Amino acid sequence: MRLLIIEDDRDAADYLVKALREVGHVADHAADGEEGLALASHETYDVLIVDRMLPKRDGLSVIGALRAKGATVPALILSALGAVDDRVKGLRAGGDDYLAKPYSFAELLARVEILARRHGGREETVYRVGDLELDRLSHRVTRGKEEIVLQPREFRLLEYLMKHAGQVVTRTMLLENVWDYHFDPQTNVIDVHVSRLRGKIDKGFAQPLLHTVRGAGYMIRDGAR
Repeated sequence: MRLLIIEDDRDAADYLVKALREVGHVADHAADGEEGLALASHETYDVLIVDRMLPKRDGLSVIGALRAKGATVPALILSALGAVDDRVKGLRAGGDDYLAKPYSFAELLARVEILARRHGGREETVYRVGDLELDRLSHRVTRGKEEIVLQPREFRLLEYLMKHAGQVVTRTMLLENVWDYHFDPQTNVIDVHVSRLRGKIDKGFAQPLLHTVRGAGYMIRDGAR
């Protein structure tokens, strides 16, 4: 998922960004309400994580402004104000969920995933290519009857490739959508991770699925077809 965290507490924001990236998501950060509104208005996000008390523009105002523009992106409100009246006010302002501080990261992540699933509608949760299967919700990958253990970045890389199965995926596409980097696409970070991923999903199997398209990028496809 691509997430936007609108939080003025630098330590709290850094913690969330790091934790969300470690489990394989892209996380952007805005330090005040005006910056958050601008990013949410011009970029595409799966879920917004919005602190209620923000400088320049408070979180409820940010969400209200987005709803007034017709934006339907789900918003999870974070706040030290946890009374029933505060939660009701947040939900009536356009928030989709409300989580009182302090909170556990596990609960926040579960709530974010639920919001994304509800908003995603018919988006696939399981990808299959040949006998390779990736379950986005359980973060489980299997090939045939064998379970394959992947690191978070490897999982996200495979997820992106399988989402675009049968299509050439360029290094630039991977850098922007899997790493969220914008730099020289000739860097070997892509090749290193693809090589590791290939070793896990293809090694020991008769039919390779992950292919290098020379001069273009990579493609995952069922070669038996």
